[in-house]
Amino acid sequence: MGKYFGTDGFRGKANETLTAIHAFRVGRFLGRYFSRGTRARILVGKDTRLSSYMFEYALTAGATASGADVYLLHVTTTPSVSYLTRTEGFDCGVMISASHNPYSDNGIKLFNSGGEKLEEHVLCRVEEYIDGGNIPLATGEDIGRTVDFVAGRNRYLAYLLTLSRASFRGMRVGLDCANGSAWQIAKTVFDALGARVFAIGAEPNGTNINEICGSTHISALQTLVIERNLDVGFAFDGDADRCLCVDERGNVVDGDGILYLSARAMKNRGELDGNGVVATIMSNLGLEESLARDGISLLRCDVGDKFVHDELVSSGFMLGGEQSGHIIFRKVSATGDGILTALKVMETMLENKCPLSCLVEGFGRIPQYIKNVKVADKEAVLRDEGVQKALEHAKTSLVGGRILLRPSGTEPLIRLLAEGEDGRLCAEALGELERAVLHVGEAL
Repeated sequence: MGKYFGTDGFRGKANETLTAIHAFRVGRFLGRYFSRGTRARILVGKDTRLSSYMFEYALTAGATASGADVYLLHVTTTPSVSYLTRTEGFDCGVMISASHNPYSDNGIKLFNSGGEKLEEHVLCRVEEYIDGGNIPLATGEDIGRTVDFVAGRNRYLAYLLTLSRASFRGMRVGLDCANGSAWQIAKTVFDALGARVFAIGAEPNGTNINEICGSTHISALQTLVIERNLDVGFAFDGDADRCLCVDERGNVVDGDGILYLSARAMKNRGELDGNGVVATIMSNLGLEESLARDGISLLRCDVGDKFVHDELVSSGFMLGGEQSGHIIFRKVSATGDGILTALKVMETMLENKCPLSCLVEGFGRIPQYIKNVKVADKEAVLRDEGVQKALEHAKTSLVGGRILLRPSGTEPLIRLLAEGEDGRLCAEALGELERAVLHVGEAL
């Protein structure tokens, strides 16, 4: 990870760690870098946060000042920016969002012309410019212009509709749009496919994105599914690149469950190239064991849909994702897409003529215990000898299980995970690790 850009973009408190000046300078760099003999075309989308307008305008001012034309999608989803950048011939795409974080945070995600996360070497150059680079300003007729491109959202909507192989008529579906990017698009898609839609988290006001709703607060959707007797529910995050599901009984089906049912369905259709799936180190060991019973292998990578995508390309596999709900169907998307994931789950339910709970019956999940520890310096924790000793001791003591310690790529957190059938041993291992991490904080 660089100084500013982590696993999912440049993220921080709006106008504290991520300021309008940062956005302006990112725009200045992109406008100049992609204007190589021709006028660059840059696509920009945003979520519903109060600060997203500020960052959109600041970045746009920077890019046009460097000679690029900027096309504004306005409020839209991250995967729509990825898709349209790839299909409409843009030089790069920008999404202004802090995903599942509270409204007071924001972020800048960058995509290359293929709709994939921007290459690391380019991000390094962006960071160098942020810290004091110098780029000439465009003048005269070389100054860029801003273009309203709201029509792009309709093209993305039409694309999603073409991917569905079945009508949803007669299905009662709950959607939690997290008061974010999906608040209009998701309902429009499910309405068009014939479902009877019950939507919550669809009244954004700039400050309520992810507020006790969406994929990080899924209890609201569980209640909706049970009270309204719905067939299924789908919860998205702030920029709609994640999806978690709630079955007809009110049980949560996370990203691991979605990978399990999707892999089996794709194999049955002959669409699972290589008979393999990519998941992250956080995915449940039970996923690996359950897929193996169906002759499906599982490759693991670091956390982050960027790493999932890279491993998919390297392995040639067509399906990968994260426990958090970032799922990549590589044949049709270069990034996680929550609405697309929901459509794929619906398709599998209808194809098999059975409820969601039935599709995940064979997934034998092993208990996981997770703690997030807030720290001032993640790197100091990772380097600390005491933490490393505690980690090795925990691995030795947790017989028949596994334990992980990793830094969050987007927040000032150290994430701890213990997995195993013995809850007491897991709790003891996590407690030992947490104390070691907190001790480093006290010493800083």
